[in-house]
Amino acid sequence: MRPVDTINACRASHMSLLADLAPLADDDFRTPSLLPRYSRGHVVTHLANKARAHVHIFGGPAAGEIRQVHPDGYNPDLAADRGVNRSAAELRSDLTQSFELLEGTWDAFDDTLWDRQGIMAAGRRTMAEIVAHHLRNVEVHHVDLDVGHRPSDWPSILVDGELPKRLRSLPDRAGHAEILAWLLGRAPAPNLDGPW
Repeated sequence: MRPVDTINACRASHMSLLADLAPLADDDFRTPSLLPRYSRGHVVTHLANKARAHVHIFGGPAAGEIRQVHPDGYNPDLAADRGVNRSAAELRSDLTQSFELLEGTWDAFDDTLWDRQGIMAAGRRTMAEIVAHHLRNVEVHHVDLDVGHRPSDWPSILVDGELPKRLRSLPDRAGHAEILAWLLGRAPAPNLDGPW
């Protein structure tokens, strides 16, 4: 079934992010983001690249294919490095076009194919799950850009969908005794292993 609420949340997130980027000048995009090693320009380039990769994966079901989000050997850091030195106008334009292309892909996507799968970095996901993944990407990286967007601004559809998944994986990301001590208020939050 078409994930209408998640798609609508993505559209709102796109608009909010683009509005926050609108006043930034070239030098602002060279400023470090909250994401280690990434400037704001890196983050924007990464988001644009990821949106286009999702367009590719969404082409799979109609073609009778299960597509990977990225080809073998793709390095997201190198891809972000290649686009980072563009002007503010170019970075914003690329992101805007990528979001519009992805939204158009969702609009045209056949209602009977939302349960079909694509292959993300973490494994197979349905097309509906990939939309939720995109929402998470946009919202988390919006915070990483350090332009005033905070986790408290995240839409409830993201928090309500993502928090249970993260809690289920918590025991695999730190020592069980450390987690329990933290939950009992007897120790600081443990360092979590693995990618987000």
